[in-house]
Amino acid sequence: MIKTVEMDFEYMNYIPKAPVKPEEQYKQACSSDGVTVNSWHKTWVENTAANKKRYGSFAENSIGKLWGKHELSPIICQGSGPSLANNIKLHRKEFTWKWHLGEEQRSMKIPIIACLHNYHYNEDNGVYPDYYVSLDAGEITLEEISKCGKRTHEEYLESTKDKTLLAYIGSSPRLLESWKGEILFFNCPVPSKEVNQEIKNIEEFNCFVSSGGNVLGACVYIAKAFFGCNPIAFTGADFCFSYTKKFHPWDDPRYKEVGNAMRAIDVYGNKVLTWGSYFNFKNFFDWMSQTVDGIYYNCTEGGILGAFPEGNLSSIRQSTLSNFIRMYTMHLDMKNQALLPNEPNNYILY
Repeated sequence: MIKTVEMDFEYMNYIPKAPVKPEEQYKQACSSDGVTVNSWHKTWVENTAANKKRYGSFAENSIGKLWGKHELSPIICQGSGPSLANNIKLHRKEFTWKWHLGEEQRSMKIPIIACLHNYHYNEDNGVYPDYYVSLDAGEITLEEISKCGKRTHEEYLESTKDKTLLAYIGSSPRLLESWKGEILFFNCPVPSKEVNQEIKNIEEFNCFVSSGGNVLGACVYIAKAFFGCNPIAFTGADFCFSYTKKFHPWDDPRYKEVGNAMRAIDVYGNKVLTWGSYFNFKNFFDWMSQTVDGIYYNCTEGGILGAFPEGNLSSIRQSTLSNFIRMYTMHLDMKNQALLPNEPNNYILY
């Protein structure tokens, strides 16, 4: 049953630490590792060998080329949760501003790194992230580029020619062969000595991305460990279904049935449905925010990231995306006073 109601959404109070120990959260986040390794062992190794054959040295085509490229800059890490629909229009602005100071032109851009799942949704909304990230090894990653989009599969693939894909070396060879833009590779630490050795036998490639088993985790790790970004702003990081049981901001027939779900508390204190695997992802990011130095903003405007029945974690600041952007653009209000100080202008910023 669906009812239409009006609610005044307010973020819950902050709590200084999670009601469970960080090590317990990490343990929970890793609870499915064994199943994942057993399911994907063969595919990871076969994909890595195929990609090595096609692209040659991973080391010569690695994300290491981007090391330090965005150091000391904020960054938007875009997930594919249903709340992305709430602020996708703000992503469209690309966070770029240019202005002149005498003869000098200055510019500023907040980079966006996005999960590849979002490709068609971003294209359909005129949003063009700086980087896309592929972590999954399955063929579905190629299908998802266009599935549920408004254009043909061929049109989406053609549009990749000016896009950069950061890809796990075990990604689907068909996906990589279809991508027309730049591809840079990374490796992932796998909780299996056997898998690690088999991949090492193909090429010793020590450019590792620790992801917590999810592609948004890979986005965040790349942003922090390779780009040098801080703070991190999450968008689309729901890790749960919406109140109307949508799993993505687009309509996807695969998720019409919620299936075996559990209830969790969202950032507003409301109960929502999620899957155990996505609750594990939430645990990973909660753990990370308490143990890895950095400033983290959850600009999802919904979802369960950092949320507990007792309140929201203080290590993840809840914010709207518009307020986050405002921190970096409020100085533009002073442009006229800065450039034309002799002109009448009584504006005070605060």
